[in-house]
Amino acid sequence: MKRLKLKLQLYCGDEIAMGPGKADLLEAIARTGSISAAAREMELSYRRAWLMVDVMNRCFQEKLVESTPGGGRKAGARVSDAGQRALIAYRALQERVMGVVPASEDVLQTMLRDRPAPPGA
Repeated sequence: MKRLKLKLQLYCGDEIAMGPGKADLLEAIARTGSISAAAREMELSYRRAWLMVDVMNRCFQEKLVESTPGGGRKAGARVSDAGQRALIAYRALQERVMGVVPASEDVLQTMLRDRPAPPGA
């Protein structure tokens, strides 16, 4: 049973510029061509997805997501070239970190209880 969960987050000031959720959102936007469709796919509110995109776009030097508002055929969103590069680099970093973890994880797994001891024990 795996009990170790690493969450790689890149900060820009106090904001999380990139993390697992934002990377997943970028992939969903690339797949669907829409922030709202990506939000639905990920079971997020549109507002939450839009705020995540806004943070990414404000934290990186180039916009990661470019959107065309409206409702017509040209409306939608796309992951920019910078967004693709950021996503690839983030996923590669995740893989590198996880490649280092197994040895430490084994030691920590053997040290953990199956359940916490009662308070005050």
